[in-house]
Amino acid sequence: MTPACPPAAQPVPRPRVRLYVEQALGQGQPVSLEDAQAHYLFAVMRMGPGDMVALFDGKNGEWAAEITESGKRRGRALCRSQTAAQGNPPDLWLIFAPIKKARTDFIVEKATELGAARICPVQTDFTKAERIRRDRLQAHAVEAAEQCGGTYVPPVDDLRPLSALLANWPKDRLLYWGDETLAGRGITPATPTPGPAAILIGPEGGFSSAERARLAALPFVRPLALGPRILRADTAAVAAITLWQSAAGDWQGQPAGLQP
Repeated sequence: MTPACPPAAQPVPRPRVRLYVEQALGQGQPVSLEDAQAHYLFAVMRMGPGDMVALFDGKNGEWAAEITESGKRRGRALCRSQTAAQGNPPDLWLIFAPIKKARTDFIVEKATELGAARICPVQTDFTKAERIRRDRLQAHAVEAAEQCGGTYVPPVDDLRPLSALLANWPKDRLLYWGDETLAGRGITPATPTPGPAAILIGPEGGFSSAERARLAALPFVRPLALGPRILRADTAAVAAITLWQSAAGDWQGQPAGLQP
């Protein structure tokens, strides 16, 4: 008599709550949960020992972890099984001039969701913001990664002059410049190609004539047209990343949406 086949192993369900942690994760790794994370899990979500939470550290994928201790300001969890492999985005930087607070937050959040590997705020001639809270923007990137199911959190750089960034530009990285003056001129946009790249989006009011002249003279810069209309800076950032990802990034080869 042929023995019955053992039942197929069932995939481990992914927990509904996801958190980014700075500890390295792995099989059997204990993880400390403190302050805001503990408050969110135990006071807001009403979770406790025995409940499962998804953790990721930006390097070792996502892990289902069992909460083993809970308290008002701290707790502990234990990694049980990996629920997703590490998925790093393409080597794409987003360089942008900060605008109003809420719109700057939007740019950082959407750049994270769309798959930017690094976020670089820059000071241009027409940039109105003289400083940023880098820690606050980094927190927005973390929250966006937690919400979108990503396992990577792009670093957010300190604000620096665009001229300084261009002066130390890596030779192997193309820079796609969102040139608002190309809107409506019927110019075929530059076609993004795979490889290290960056997208540059200017502030409200665009770039100064001096900045435009410098960008046009640099051999690694490719002007990028973003359609027949002039876009707001936050819209332009989303449109440019989408264009690059669909042509040269990790959106290629993804299954199409359901057809009617």
